[in-house]
Amino acid sequence: MITEHALITIQAGRQADFEQEFPKAKAVISQANGFIDLQLHQGIESPDTYLLLIRWQTLEDHTVGFRQSALFGEWRAIIGPFFASPPVVDHFTQL
Repeated sequence: MITEHALITIQAGRQADFEQEFPKAKAVISQANGFIDLQLHQGIESPDTYLLLIRWQTLEDHTVGFRQSALFGEWRAIIGPFFASPPVVDHFTQL
């Protein structure tokens, strides 16, 4: 299992809209092969910054399976318009 860590900055003043639309994006990504679960956290000091943690069975489930699927296009169509800049994404393994 791996954890995808995505740091997302949302356009100023659009946090409520992003949060309202996020359940639709979650419903899309949850259909991806290898998806386990996700958590979304909002920054306290920087409320336009969100930390998205997604657990996948394998790295390739995210980087190949999801990223190269139609689901990725649906996902980005829902939440992408809120991004102030591209998300910073890293992957982690539990020790």
